Amino acid sequence: MNPISEKIMSIGVVPVIKLNNPERDSVALAEALVKGGVPVAEVTFRAAGAATAIKLMSENVPEMLVGAGTVLTTAQVDEAIEAGAKFIVTPGLDEYIVKYCQEKNIPIYAGCTTPTDYHTAYRLGLDVLKFFPAEQSGGLAKIKAMSAPFPMFKVMPTGGIGLNNLKDYLSCPVIAACGGSYMVTADLIDNQKWDEIIDLCKKSVEIVKEARSNG
Repeated sequence: MNPISEKIMSIGVVPVIKLNNPERDSVALAEALVKGGVPVAEVTFRAAGAATAIKLMSENVPEMLVGAGTVLTTAQVDEAIEAGAKFIVTPGLDEYIVKYCQEKNIPIYAGCTTPTDYHTAYRLGLDVLKFFPAEQSGGLAKIKAMSAPFPMFKVMPTGGIGLNNLKDYLSCPVIAACGGSYMVTADLIDNQKWDEIIDLCKKSVEIVKEARSNG
């Protein structure tokens, strides 16, 4: 496992962020995440200013580990790397993008939910997979079932995960970390509710510690 994956695993949760006003909110959000004990972010390319947000976070809050999510093209990979992204996340498994990221020497977490996805990921030499959308694709039960024939993978489920089920996921040894937007919703960011974000992050950190100590 590469150092980026190890860092993400040590944190345990990855906020999945869509920023509508990156110039205004990026730095303040990154500072809130750090204060909350969650110094990592997946900034999704679903918003036009993703590269700007990645750049502002990386340059102004260097303790943050910032990656790019919802990456669909190699052009977006290049844009993300140029902005300072340290990892790439894709919603599905695209062999071309995986190989491109490997050539660029940047970790990629590709979305995988089927045995075919997992088998292809194994052939491509991946060791940490995104499982998306997690709850809609069978949740923890499916992740556990998939780990039987593919025990070499760690998994980062995203989709439908919140404070209510975070502990269940993280208590499973297959789980590297959980992605989620519950601590960085549009309402929280757009209305600059930084204290609430800090509080949700702290609650998440406590759940991580509890799940890992009992695991």
